[in-house]
Amino acid sequence: MTSGDAPRVSVVIPAYNEEGTIAEVIRRVFALPLDLEVIVVDDASTDRTAEVAASVDSRVRVLRHETNEGKGSSIRLGLKQARGEILVVQDADLEYYPEDLPTLVALFDESAVDVVYGSRFLGGRPPMRFANYIANRILTIAANLLFGGHITDEATCYKLFRRRSLDGLNLTCTRFEFCPEVTAKLLRKGVRIHETPIRYDPRTYGQGKKITWRDGFMALWTLVKYRFVR
Repeated sequence: MTSGDAPRVSVVIPAYNEEGTIAEVIRRVFALPLDLEVIVVDDASTDRTAEVAASVDSRVRVLRHETNEGKGSSIRLGLKQARGEILVVQDADLEYYPEDLPTLVALFDESAVDVVYGSRFLGGRPPMRFANYIANRILTIAANLLFGGHITDEATCYKLFRRRSLDGLNLTCTRFEFCPEVTAKLLRKGVRIHETPIRYDPRTYGQGKKITWRDGFMALWTLVKYRFVR
């Protein structure tokens, strides 16, 4: 797929206190052979995340919350401002490999494909803590049972959407519940989620990982809630 015949890809990067990794993420994204728009949404970081992001490449659009609103709010703002046909969520912490994105984007060559998830589990068990592995398995099984899905990685960061697939979803998430909310509403809408394997290199809490067991419970509750709430 080349930039001459491919749809534009908007990469939304929610970021909170990621000045140590944001520059490398942006450089690696812009190195991809894609027609790109890159939007960084700084969630009122207390470090230099916004300044570093703006200094890496003049093509970066940096949006900023004046107060910390959460990852979900940042993603929703970025998706709302994005101009591309294909919308991508990219974390700012280097747990995921931007070099995997062209393979995911290539699946949109099929006009019937509206949503693609990068699965950390299709290639075997990823190198994550056992507790995180169990939590991910529970969330995925719950999503499939509640909504009749056939996915292997509900909580993956790499969620890619054709713009039309988000129409009418009315996303309201503010924190890490973006993943279960968008998954639930897509499956309830009857959208098929396509998957392909990706690489994953989790960081530790000492390195800045922010999601906690409380967010896992909130994710499960979100899946259950949207099984019944319209």
